[in-house]
Amino acid sequence: MTPVDDDAPPPSAAESLELIRKEQAAAARTLELNPLLYYVPWGAAWLIGFGLLFLRYGPDGRVYVNLPAWLPLVSLFALMALAMASTVLVSAVRGRGLEGRSSWQGTAYGFTWFFAFAGVGTTMNHFARLLPDPERGLLWACASVGLVGALYMAGAAVWLSRDMFIFGAWLTVINIVGVTAGAGWHSLIISIGGGGGLCLLGLLLRARGRR
Repeated sequence: MTPVDDDAPPPSAAESLELIRKEQAAAARTLELNPLLYYVPWGAAWLIGFGLLFLRYGPDGRVYVNLPAWLPLVSLFALMALAMASTVLVSAVRGRGLEGRSSWQGTAYGFTWFFAFAGVGTTMNHFARLLPDPERGLLWACASVGLVGALYMAGAAVWLSRDMFIFGAWLTVINIVGVTAGAGWHSLIISIGGGGGLCLLGLLLRARGRR
C-alpha cells in the first residue's frame, strides 16, 4: 500500500492559492460577528421599551394605554440587560480567536461604552432632580441616545465601518428631532427610528454577508 503524505504541497500554484482562499474564508466565518445577534436584541429593546414609554407617557402627559406607571421603564431596562448579555456573550465567543491589535481595539471600545455611560449617568443623576418629571425623563433619554450615536460614529473610525457611522449620524439626527418635538414624541421617534433602525441594520448586514 502506497503511503500518503498529508503534508505534501498542492501540485500547482493555482491549487495553492485556492487552498489559501478556502482557509481564509473558513477563518473569516469563524470570527465573523453575526449582526442579527448584536443589533436585533438592542433594536427590540428600544422598539418595545420606548414604545411603551410613548403609550404610557405621551405628549403633554397624554396616556394612550393605561399601563402601570413602572412597567415601561422596567421593561426597557430589563430588555436592555438581556441585549447587553447577548452582546457580551457574542463578543466573548468571537474574541476567543482574536489576538493583538484587534483584541485590544475591541476591549478598549467596550470599556469606552462603560466609562462613557458611567460619567453621563452620574452627571444626569445630579442635575435631573432639578427638573419636573417629563423634562427629567426627556433629559435622561436624549443624553443616553445622543451618547450612543456619538459612540457609534467613534466606533466607525475604529472599525472603518461606513454602516456604523451612517447609523450613528442617523441616531443623532432623530434624537435632535425628538428633543425638539418634546417629551413623549421623543420616545415614539426613538422607538421607531432607533429601535426599528437597529433591527433593520442587523437584517441588512446579515443579508449582505450572505452574498
